Order: sequence, then structure tokens, then C-alpha cells
Amino acid sequence: MRVVRSPIPYVSRSGTLGHVRERRWIIGRVPPYRDAMSNDSEAPVAPVEAYEPPYYMAVFTTVRTQNQSGYSETNARMEDLVKDIPGYLGMDHAQTPGGLGITVSYFRDADALTEWRTNAEHRTAQKRGQAEWYQSYTLRVAKVERSSGFTRERAPQPPTAG
Repeated sequence: MRVVRSPIPYVSRSGTLGHVRERRWIIGRVPPYRDAMSNDSEAPVAPVEAYEPPYYMAVFTTVRTQNQSGYSETNARMEDLVKDIPGYLGMDHAQTPGGLGITVSYFRDADALTEWRTNAEHRTAQKRGQAEWYQSYTLRVAKVERSSGFTRERAPQPPTAG
């Protein structure tokens, strides 16, 4: 996992624009049920590939409560469940050390996203999240009309002596 520092403007809790400050993000493809704050250097860090548009994304931004009883198990189940939806493309997750989490899920079409949104087990988990696990959250859904990506090739390794 990598920690990225980026200067960004932020909106205070009162809704006014604050000064530019540095925010630290822990980024990578972290399943939501794992500890996003871990320093597991074995975990692969790569974004979901840039698919050919159009496709849809759901951006779920959260601040969690102190009570996380049952959260890990439910998130693991939700991750397994969403993978079974035809048209599900993948998920990216990032979390600040201060607790702001962002999960972006990608879907090939609106029908796949609707299937996930209306899944009975997912709806039950949403209700439990509102009752127990989230201090606050926002959900934004968008149609992706442009998408690109980049992956650095690994540098050639010098030959070893011997």
C-alpha cells in the first residue's frame, strides 16, 4: 500500500471552504473488509483498469462510527455478492488515517448498478450501516464518458553476478 499526500481544498463541517491543507490517503485495491490502515506490503496496489466507456460508477464516501461490530463480516459478504452481478467491473478503495473512506464501484451498465442497488441482502446491509456503522456517508452515481489509464512498466533488472 502507498500513502499519498496531496494538497486539497476542503470544506469544513460548517460547509465553508477552508484553507488548502495536505490530506494523507492510503490508496490501492483494498477490499473493504480488510484493515485499510494496514501496512501489508504484500497487498497488490493497482487501480481497476480504465474500461471502454460508457460505464457507471458509484462513489461511496463514509465516516464510520466507533461501533463496528459485524462490519467486517458484512462487508466481506457484500464484496462476494457484488462480484456475482453480471456487469460488475471492480472496486477501488482509499482511506485517510483520520477515517474518511472512499469506495468506487464500477458497473458496465445501469442495469447492473440497479441490480446491485435493489439486491435484498445489500438493502439489509445498507439499513444496518445507517443504524450502526456510519456516522455519515454520501453516495454519488455517475456515467463515465471518458476513461484512460497508465501503468509503468517494470524497469529491467540488471543481470546478477555469478
